[in-house]
Amino acid sequence: MQWLQKIVDEILSLHPDGEIVVSSGVSPSGTYHLGTLREVLTAEAVAREVRRRGRTSRHIHVVDDLDVFRKVPVGVPETHSKYLGMPLCDVPAPDGSDMSYADYYLKDLLDAAKELRLDVEIMRAHEKYREGYFVPVIEKTLVNIDTIRKILAEVSGRDLDDQWSPIQIIEDGYLKNRQFVSVDTDAKELVYKDKDGNDVTKKYDTGEVKLSWRIDWPARWSLLNVNAEPFGRDHATKGGSYDTGKRIVKEVFDGGAPLPIPYNFINKSGETKKMSKSAGDTITAAELLTVLPAEIVWYFILRFAPDKQLFFDEGPTLIRLVDEYAQLQAKPDKTDQEKHLLALCSEQIEHQTVSNVPFSHLVASYQASLKDADKTIEVIERTEHSETAKEQKDIIVRELTFIDNWLKNWAPEDVVFDLIDTLPADVSEQQKDFLMQLANAIEQAPEDADGNWFHQTIYDLKDKVGMEPKEMFSTLYQVLIGKNAGPRAGWFLSILPRDWLVKRLKLEG
Repeated sequence: MQWLQKIVDEILSLHPDGEIVVSSGVSPSGTYHLGTLREVLTAEAVAREVRRRGRTSRHIHVVDDLDVFRKVPVGVPETHSKYLGMPLCDVPAPDGSDMSYADYYLKDLLDAAKELRLDVEIMRAHEKYREGYFVPVIEKTLVNIDTIRKILAEVSGRDLDDQWSPIQIIEDGYLKNRQFVSVDTDAKELVYKDKDGNDVTKKYDTGEVKLSWRIDWPARWSLLNVNAEPFGRDHATKGGSYDTGKRIVKEVFDGGAPLPIPYNFINKSGETKKMSKSAGDTITAAELLTVLPAEIVWYFILRFAPDKQLFFDEGPTLIRLVDEYAQLQAKPDKTDQEKHLLALCSEQIEHQTVSNVPFSHLVASYQASLKDADKTIEVIERTEHSETAKEQKDIIVRELTFIDNWLKNWAPEDVVFDLIDTLPADVSEQQKDFLMQLANAIEQAPEDADGNWFHQTIYDLKDKVGMEPKEMFSTLYQVLIGKNAGPRAGWFLSILPRDWLVKRLKLEG
């Protein structure tokens, strides 16, 4: 956790007194996904570490729901295209409910915040604009247009014409870029040019006027006194929105820019593009937290510095992630950094949910026990993880809830299996001979026969039945789970109920 300590060291050095404000912000233009969580959890981790150092901190998450609805994402009815150009807070929810589009997607984050135990304040941009909270910065913006234009030209290299305006106007429910003419700060009104070039007067203290993104962001820093903020690396490029914001907040709003915490994107394994809300190639926060305990999600995000690109998939990466966390938990001689990481991942989480039984072992045992939690414990007690099963029974039962969801929704096909009820009809005489001899051997097996014993017994039959190992294993899987492949055969046979196994191998049911 050196990256986190370094960031907080710098924040506290810059601000030796008072409360530390950490901000995050996302537009609810689509599903809140794993990539979104990187920003939110990074901000939360910084706020937690500040508190651990004895200072007060706040994590404010700004929901940019006054942003324009720019694109109809995958999964949203195409009929929603008629709302393109409206503020997200005013677009109807895609499910036809009474919620707004922004409310519909924000719910995912609010639910995730509970599961992840986030101590976060939610600020809705549209509410703040409509209650007049942004009035002071709107006025400073409008009387400093020339300064802002100069900053944007110098820092970003943008060539702005005389028609450029730092504001957007809501006309007939749609956000429009309109040329600013004049402002009356006493009446809280401004004059702008409509599409036909006519002067129109509009109130700017009721949410009908919104600052453009490059001005809105530093304005927010000023209003909230933000000290640190994670944001996507695209905003951190030279001449990008952070660079222009840094100048604008100082020269226009008389404030300071927060310590930047640029983060890299999260891609699905094997893909070169980041997860995209509009493309629909995301792993939503809601889905994620049904198959992964909260502490694993924290671990995935925090184990590497924000500037490292991360990759995730629902199969091998997920399995490896759970096992790595379990191994770290069980490690007897943890370093201070490892203890710190585990403390952050498990903060405010009431019950441990990750056992020390390997994930793949749990998955196979659970399915072999017909997805019965108590029988799964009994099965594991017959393996090398016997003591763990006894000591961590409650933890395992909680973990099986997530495994059950993973098997239903995400598990690769070659991992999922059920013990079949009906025997295959096309078992050859040679296969029957092999199965019968194996059944007879198992009937004579010692009570504590383990996976190695079963594995060796299968190989010992190779010459007697004249079959290659690959064919013997394939035969076993066909009569047990109806597939040509499955979990490690010796171990798998060792966890199955002995009487049932012998009967099945004799093809008696």
